[in-house]
This record gives sequence, structure tokens and C-alpha cells, in this order.
Amino acid sequence: QVQLMESGGGLVQAGGSLRLSCAAPGRAYSGYVRAWFRQAPGKEREFVAAISGTGSTTSYADSVKGRFTISRDNARNTAYLQMNSLKPDDTAVYYCATRSASISTTPDAFSTWGQGTQVTVSS
Repeated sequence: QVQLMESGGGLVQAGGSLRLSCAAPGRAYSGYVRAWFRQAPGKEREFVAAISGTGSTTSYADSVKGRFTISRDNARNTAYLQMNSLKPDDTAVYYCATRSASISTTPDAFSTWGQGTQVTVSS
């Protein structure tokens, strides 16, 4: 049962770049807030970035500001996370989530998730 589908993860060297995509089927969740979270082994799931339904507002974790950019293309019903200057500490499973209300940075506020995509940054 697919609700959101992430793609674009992989293995990169420190300093490299990846672009993650988060697609929803048809017009499902169109105009909803879209967010990225990540979870490393032995750690709790943490907020990365979020974007409002119109794309007018964004929010970032301090650890990724200046390196990551969240965007969306509502015609494609797809959100993106451009990750530059990647560090080994960015290694985690990255999850996309959506909600109908305002931007939130807490995982419990989101009821609809993708399956996750692995990002591994080598040193």
C-alpha cells in the first residue's frame, strides 16, 4: 500500500550531492505540507526540512541549513530535497511525510509516510 514514494538515495563521498524525490499518486495529498525526516541507527527520527502546501514557506534543521534545499513541483505532485556538501553524519534512512495542516517538525504530527530511502556518505 503505497502512500508516498521516495527515490534518489544512494552512496556518495563526503562533499558530494544527492537529490531526493517524494512523489504522491495522482492528486493525492495535493496542496499538503511535505516534510523530510531522517533516522540513523540507534537514534530517534529527526526533522530535516519542510515546505508548505504552496511552497511559500520552508523550515530547516540547523544541522542542514545552507547545505540542503527543499522544493516542490505541484504540477507533478512531487517534493524534492537537494542535498549538497554531504557529510558522514548525514548518513541515515530518509523519510518523506505529509499532513494537511501547517508545518510541523515533530514526527508524531504526520500520519502519512513513505517507505524511506537509504543515504550513505563515506569519508
